[in-house]
Amino acid sequence: MAIRLARCSILFCLVSLSGFAVAQGTRSWEQSNFDALVKGTAQGVAILSGGGLELAPAFTPLATTPSTYIWSIAADRDGTLYAAAGSPARIYRIAEGKSTVIFAPQELQVQALVVDPKGVIYAATNPDGKIYKLVRGTEAAKKTEGSARDGDSEWSSSVYFDPGSKYIWDLAVDEAGNLYAATGDQGQIFRITPQGQHTVFFKSEETHIRVLAFDQKGNLIAGSDGSGLVYRISPSGESFVLYSAPKKEITALAIGPDGNIYVAGAGEKHGGAGATGFSIPMSSTPVGGTGPQTPPSGAGAGPSAVPIALGNPSATPTGGSEIYRISPDGSPARIWSSREDLVYALAFDGHGRLLAGTGNHGQIFAVDSTGAFRDLLTAAASQVTAFTPALHGGLYVATSNLGKVFLVSANSAAEGTYTSDVFDAHIFSRWGRVEFRGAGKVELFARSGNVDNPDRNWSAWKAVDFAKEGLVNAPPARFIQWKAVMYSGNPSPRLDSVRLNYLPKNVPPEFDDVTVQVAVRYQSLPKVASTDSNQPHFDSPPTPVHDRDSVGVKWNVHDDNDDQMVYSVY
Repeated sequence: MAIRLARCSILFCLVSLSGFAVAQGTRSWEQSNFDALVKGTAQGVAILSGGGLELAPAFTPLATTPSTYIWSIAADRDGTLYAAAGSPARIYRIAEGKSTVIFAPQELQVQALVVDPKGVIYAATNPDGKIYKLVRGTEAAKKTEGSARDGDSEWSSSVYFDPGSKYIWDLAVDEAGNLYAATGDQGQIFRITPQGQHTVFFKSEETHIRVLAFDQKGNLIAGSDGSGLVYRISPSGESFVLYSAPKKEITALAIGPDGNIYVAGAGEKHGGAGATGFSIPMSSTPVGGTGPQTPPSGAGAGPSAVPIALGNPSATPTGGSEIYRISPDGSPARIWSSREDLVYALAFDGHGRLLAGTGNHGQIFAVDSTGAFRDLLTAAASQVTAFTPALHGGLYVATSNLGKVFLVSANSAAEGTYTSDVFDAHIFSRWGRVEFRGAGKVELFARSGNVDNPDRNWSAWKAVDFAKEGLVNAPPARFIQWKAVMYSGNPSPRLDSVRLNYLPKNVPPEFDDVTVQVAVRYQSLPKVASTDSNQPHFDSPPTPVHDRDSVGVKWNVHDDNDDQMVYSVY
């Protein structure tokens, strides 16, 4: 009796079969956009949201303190820096690379500090804290228990104001010398005159007033925790809600030289707290965050009513963080967002760029008003928690986990290095020509290996010789990596894209198995008329149906080159 054989697999089958592959030629690996470049390692190099690399500002470590957290920093007019810290609670004077304790209170944290034009320091402690006044000099008031000796000079401290609040979050001084204190858990702002007289300047329905800043007209701008409100309060105390952010907590404020107000928000609102407020127009440039895809966690170890800052700084609130711009006419817009990063601090550098200090990867982003951004710098700490201006256009930076201080220069680094992610060609390959787009003085290097860890006996870095058509000198292997070294000059160095051409070794396909079944017929899969490499691949097996007059044959074949397979069946 004749046996009818059914169609199967991609084309059709009989009992005996053979196969061959249509070999593909040179392939390429290109890196140019942000999502690809952010997987590499940058040192002194900024990654642009629109793609490409450029030199970052010089970033210099100044001091490492014994405290875990630095919450606030301020500099006097001579450029001497003071840092408010916690765990343990201290105020450090940082000069010439050394940090000296000048104040050691009994509270858990020194949360905020400001320095007035006369060099007097006002420091706020948490929780159940007070505001202390610190004066330097032998003629100063009698020292208290919290004071410390700084070399041959003395610092004297005294309780300047006790607001009776659970928390004191931020301090600000106006041009008249009045001190303002943002507090919780009753959402009050206190004003203390130079004569020491204090009044409740503003009472909010929010639980906490978190951050303060003055605009060019002398209005106090305040951000809250609870409903994420941004207030504008006139010198007479008249208040107006500028914005109800989609986030529950305003974590940072910065006033731009053009009058724009920039605020950072974090934490998810609950129970409809954000039902009122403005809709947020999106910037014309896509917003985006960066960093490894680590899942966000809760707000920390503190009570739910306590803002993020007092909880565990290594925790990130659900929903990540966002930055909003409020224009002088009052219209808001979201210009940046991240699911992984929490913005702790905002400030403008010497070039007028908005910098955002974030955790938990210690990154500093430069964000412009259109929403384009640069992954600018990474500190050797988990969180970037504070900024303050330095002399000559620089910017001091404070971090937590560990408590360190850095200086961001107004000038670019003299040299920067970017090392790409490891590329897996999936098969032994020969490396060809590199195509580079960029400007300025940029050197490229490459290395290769046959394990995915470059530290395990890869080849040495070899320069790409553009005098010889950009040929890569790395030996044939499965994995490869490139490195760019950028040098300051005119024009400024820039790398737009790197494209590496390579040729995988062509290997024959292998049959994994052949199966023959009686009384089975396989449903035909769609025919593919072309052998083009972009044609669809059908990975799911054909569906068998019962047919007593058929014999079904199917096979599995794999090809390490991922070539399109064509079969001849006999």
